[in-house]
Amino acid sequence: MTLRWEAFLDHVKERGEYGSRQEAERAARVVLALLGAHLVGEVRARLAARLPEDFALILLNPLQSAEPLSPERFVRATAAWIEGATDRTAAWDVGAVLSTVADAVGEDLLEQILLQLPVGYDLLFGRPRPT
Repeated sequence: MTLRWEAFLDHVKERGEYGSRQEAERAARVVLALLGAHLVGEVRARLAARLPEDFALILLNPLQSAEPLSPERFVRATAAWIEGATDRTAAWDVGAVLSTVADAVGEDLLEQILLQLPVGYDLLFGRPRPT
């Protein structure tokens, strides 16, 4: 089931403790654009189908990445794209968005997403895996 735009942003806003939907939307746009560069094929298409249309389009037309970013570099890249962000605030942004994504997609699709990402992204999604 696809989340409505308002519901998705409300979840991100609550988890990120943002003062407005605009702040939540800014974080969601950056994080999803970076995530889209790391996913391919059916997994990316299935994730897009679970997101509100505006965010699905961002995921399907991602920022370019020459190589998969480690979780730490993903957070730093997020900080670089959000004006005034630090690595610490970007980690908060990433967690707010990706934990909302994890809730929206369910465990089966999340597992497939994590298979396409470098080790450690489970923590960014708020779903630590046993080691």
